[in-house]
Amino acid sequence: MLKRISPPVLLLLPAIIVLAAVVLFPLLLSFYSSFTPFRLTRPATLFTFIGLRNYIRILTDPVFLAAFVRTVVLLTIALNLEMLLGLGLALLVNKATHGKRILRTLMMFPMMFSPVLVGFQFKFMFNDNVGIINNALQSLGITNDAIPWLIDGNLALLSIVIAEVWSSTSVFAILILAGLLAMPQEPVEAAKVDGCTSWQTFRYVTWPFLMPFAFIAMTIRSLDVARAYDIVKIMTDGGPARRTELIWTLVGRTAYADAQMGLANAMAYVSIILSIAFTVYFFRKLALARTQIGAEW
Repeated sequence: MLKRISPPVLLLLPAIIVLAAVVLFPLLLSFYSSFTPFRLTRPATLFTFIGLRNYIRILTDPVFLAAFVRTVVLLTIALNLEMLLGLGLALLVNKATHGKRILRTLMMFPMMFSPVLVGFQFKFMFNDNVGIINNALQSLGITNDAIPWLIDGNLALLSIVIAEVWSSTSVFAILILAGLLAMPQEPVEAAKVDGCTSWQTFRYVTWPFLMPFAFIAMTIRSLDVARAYDIVKIMTDGGPARRTELIWTLVGRTAYADAQMGLANAMAYVSIILSIAFTVYFFRKLALARTQIGAEW
């Protein structure tokens, strides 16, 4: 039987078997379990098929719907802030006349930290008693009382956004800087000769060329933020009173604290659909931007 298989397929067969065992089988098992009332404490429930009951339950559950909306809001705010800050950093580094290599290295510095370490770092910084943020604000006389960054629901979500933006703005900065370095200078010089201002040159010449790079970064980051777990788990654990609960923290709580693995897998697949929706949207924008560049350049 093995003689009938072509040599390339035969060489890839060990990798295919490993991928099937490590990726495909768990994926199919988790998808199947989302249609069951599977509980970790009762393994026999894995073989009870209940159809779409888990999906109907979560789509009518106010806690899940609130976590879903909160995830979309966090995703939207974080991506836009990261793009704006990353664009600003890339433009500044591109304008630098000396030390570009050092600046590029420093720009990548936040990416070197794991999300868990970033979560601990910002949890300490936003601590209402010993955190550096409150100490700095009080020392400058901006406030006399300690601000409960991680206790107040709105401020806790803001703190998470700040941590996400700090850790991942460099993704946008690096990709947009790559676009700036690859951009031909003839159209920019022609725009200046025609009397365009710096803003008009950026708006109508530079930015359209950079849009594909920005959308690539958006696609990468949308997948990361849509499954955000580590930073939220460390900083707030979904609190206070679930005001910072996102889909994946709710999935973890449902799966391991409540042992409802079937219900948690249904939540996870809804989150996957959300990630796919954002990815498809940004890929369409990327294709449109590439078409526009091809037509104009």
